[in-house]
Amino acid sequence: MRSSVLILALLATGCNTRPAQETAATAPAAPTTPNAPLRETHWVLRQVAGKPISVPANTREPYLTLRADGTAEGNGSCNRFRGSFFSENESELKFSPLMSTRMSCPAIDTENAFTGALAKANSYEISGDTLRVLDASGAAVARLEAVYLK
Repeated sequence: MRSSVLILALLATGCNTRPAQETAATAPAAPTTPNAPLRETHWVLRQVAGKPISVPANTREPYLTLRADGTAEGNGSCNRFRGSFFSENESELKFSPLMSTRMSCPAIDTENAFTGALAKANSYEISGDTLRVLDASGAAVARLEAVYLK
């Protein structure tokens, strides 16, 4: 009888499941989006100075592309711009004065805010497909999204 009680006790304890906190701690993490590369990515402007941008009809979506050779180019919505950028240290991002054409269009205020934000750039953060351009105080002056062209 003693051996059958021992066997029943062993079976009962062997069937216990792990505590909930132990199961949650060992569960695989949810997949995350890898960070888009700073260079050679088509970054489309989504916010400037904390405000979402809207693109009037018949104007281009503002974008920025940072080339591997240190060239910065893009479109502010009305005009193309070009210059150079510096990113010698981790998270550093500074632009030389950008040259652009001088045409006017309904989105000129957005363009001026975008190029003004780039002029204030001091650093950046990338999280997934989002690039945040930060000024010297660490405040976000622009938020851009990586758009993958086909």
